[in-house]
This record gives sequence, structure tokens and C-alpha cells, in this order.
Amino acid sequence: MTESDPLDVVTLGEAMTMLVAGQPGPLEKVEIFHKNTAGAETNVAIGLARLGLRVGWGSRLGQDSMGRYLLDSLRGEGVDCSRVHLVPGERTGMLFKGRVMDGSDPPVEYHRAGSAASRMRPEDVDRAWLLSARHLHATGVFAAVSADSFQVSRMTMRLMREAGKTVSFDPNLRPTLWPSTEAMRAGIHELAALADWVLPGLEEGRLLTGAQTPEAIARFYRDLGARLVVVKLGLDGAYYDDGAHSGYVPASPVERVVDTVGAGDGFAVGVISGLLEGLPLERAVVRGAWIGARAVQVQGDTEGLPTRTLLRLAGL
Repeated sequence: MTESDPLDVVTLGEAMTMLVAGQPGPLEKVEIFHKNTAGAETNVAIGLARLGLRVGWGSRLGQDSMGRYLLDSLRGEGVDCSRVHLVPGERTGMLFKGRVMDGSDPPVEYHRAGSAASRMRPEDVDRAWLLSARHLHATGVFAAVSADSFQVSRMTMRLMREAGKTVSFDPNLRPTLWPSTEAMRAGIHELAALADWVLPGLEEGRLLTGAQTPEAIARFYRDLGARLVVVKLGLDGAYYDDGAHSGYVPASPVERVVDTVGAGDGFAVGVISGLLEGLPLERAVVRGAWIGARAVQVQGDTEGLPTRTLLRLAGL
């Protein structure tokens, strides 16, 4: 892909260098770590690029070794990083992630406060580049990083919606990044109202809306303005509702859960790619469930994201 090629999808957010423990045990006892990329938005960007979509990612990184590593990694995946700025004197966020053997959530320790990405402001966004894409994917993670990043998320979603482009939004809750539960609910609902496709998890939806069933959660976000809501149900699959069609799809089989981090991003890759390719809604959700299932069977956030060839072999 060259810079002059039109983009299918744009996403903006914070990428972090992830240091994954080489063996199980408390992080303070681990001596060997493996470097990888992390970030909800970049996970989706990588997944869509592997399927052959033209994807752009916008952000700020520190002009340090971690920032250069992330930039090289994303470029190596075929993601357009022409609107990623390496900023002298600022630092790139990072995290340490433990290794578990029983399928439980691994321990994670973040070092992201004050990162270059957290200082991204609306004026840092190239609007012409943004509006050259036909779709924007946003998440509640970047919106929660700082007041500035929330403004970036809100502005870019509004611009794309006003331009007649489609917008997907994954709440992807990180309660510790928000000042309070009330602020989180208000912020997430404000952004969800700017999205065409909203992709909450069941427990997220219950916390955010007070509704208990997938049907009621979907109805809540459709009443806010979403054209489609897909509620992720974990081992029970997913529920979708676009007003005209609704239903459940089963979860894809999983031999062994290794790491659940990144499953929601993989699910988003499947749904977004399917809808942009014109698949029927149910088939797009089935694709999302399949990719999400692949994601939980590997250690890293992106190792389970398939290529187009693997997708075809699976008949998806």
C-alpha cells in the first residue's frame, strides 16, 4: 500500500510496547520477557490489514527505542503509519504482562501515564487523511486515556458520521482509566451515540446500561442512535440486532483457553471486515466469533489474528 491509496479503515489510539513474561510466576520473579505490540486500536488495525484491507493508524509515540519498535512493527504489518508522529522528549507507553497456564486473566502492569499518545489533541489529526477512509473504528480505551484523547475520539467520530462514513465503537472498558463509574458511563454513552455499529460485551453492557439481557442492551444502544449492536457473550457466542434482523450465533469451538486478552479486538476484526465486504450480518458475526476464538488460544494479542488465506480455508 502506498500513501496515495484510498483507505478502507482508519483508527486512532495508543500503542504500547508489551513485555510478556517468558515463564509463569509473579512478575517480579520473571527474568526473561518477550517484546510485542499492545493496544486495542492497533490490534484491530493489524487484524484488518492481515485480511487485505487498507488500514491507517494515527497516533503519537515518543522518539525512543520503544516508539521506533512499534512504528516498525505496525509498518511491517502493512498499516499506513504516515500520520504517526515520533515526538522528541516524550515517551512511549509500555506494559508488563504475566504468563498463566490455566486460562485465567494474566497479571498486567501498565506504565502509560503521561505517554506521548495521551497528549494527542484534536489539532494533531489530519482531517483530510481521516475522511479519505470509508470507516473509522474507535474504542473506549483511547477515549479514557486523557481528556485530550477523549476530545480526539469524539471529534473524529463526529466528523466521520457527518461525512456519511461508517463508525464502529467497542466500549472496551478500562474502569481504572476513568475518574469514576459515572464518568465512564456518561463518556461511553456519548461516544456510542456517534457510532453506527456498537460492540459491547455482555458484562460491559450490564454495567453501562443497567439492562441484563443482550436484547435489552442492544435496544439501549439502538435507542441512542446505533444502527447495529452486537453483544459479545463469551462462551455463549454473540447476539446481534440491527432493527430488521436479530439473533444469536454460537461461539466457535476452543480447544484450550490460553489468554483472553485481545479476544474482543479479534471479534471486532471479523465483524468490521465482514460488513465492509458486504457479507450478510449473521455471517459477519460468525466471522467475528471465529477470530475471537482464535485469539484466546494464543499468548499474545495479535498472534491469533488470521491471514486472508486462513479465513478462506475456514470458509469464512
